[in-house]
Amino acid sequence: MRGALSFDNEASIGVGALIIFISMIMVAGVTASVFIQTMNSLQQQALTTGTETIRDISSGIRVTHVSGYNDGSVISQLAFFVKTTAGSESIDLTHTFISISDGSTQPVLKYNSNAYSSSASNGIFQTLNSSNLTSSTYGLIVIRDVDSSCKSNSPTINSDDSVALMLNTTACLGGISTRTDVSGRITPEKGISGVIGFTTPSAYTRTIMDIQP
Repeated sequence: MRGALSFDNEASIGVGALIIFISMIMVAGVTASVFIQTMNSLQQQALTTGTETIRDISSGIRVTHVSGYNDGSVISQLAFFVKTTAGSESIDLTHTFISISDGSTQPVLKYNSNAYSSSASNGIFQTLNSSNLTSSTYGLIVIRDVDSSCKSNSPTINSDDSVALMLNTTACLGGISTRTDVSGRITPEKGISGVIGFTTPSAYTRTIMDIQP
């Protein structure tokens, strides 16, 4: 009897150990699966973040220079000549905004497809109808567009393009007087913003002036 009881006890212990062993394997498998899924998720997130960071750093708009139109008393129009930054992806100006401030007013302007010209045929400040340039919109004049990517309904610029963004400052700022500090940004959907920063001259002696080199 003692031998039989001893055998039964040993068999019970063996089955229990086997159950515990199988449970440990299952727990380890589930844990490993969770770790693998987490690592894959983190890897994908890191790749996405890296791609977006590279795009935000390498893409953008730069302001090459700014010209102003003197109507006899104030600067009534501004022309921002812009290009993409070196190595930038194409930029859709439909989603590009201009914020500008003279210290007392800071409007934010978006692109108006009704104020577009494929060339500056009549001079930069006589090409567009200034009445189409409102207090909340800017216009666009194509200076160079080698690949014909900058259309009125889809104004996209790339490394080969140069355009002028036109503002009616009488409408959005009440005109810009002499000795006025003006600042702002031209902000694309993604990437680096173009910087606006200049001080108007102490006297307006010419009709058209370059006011930001």
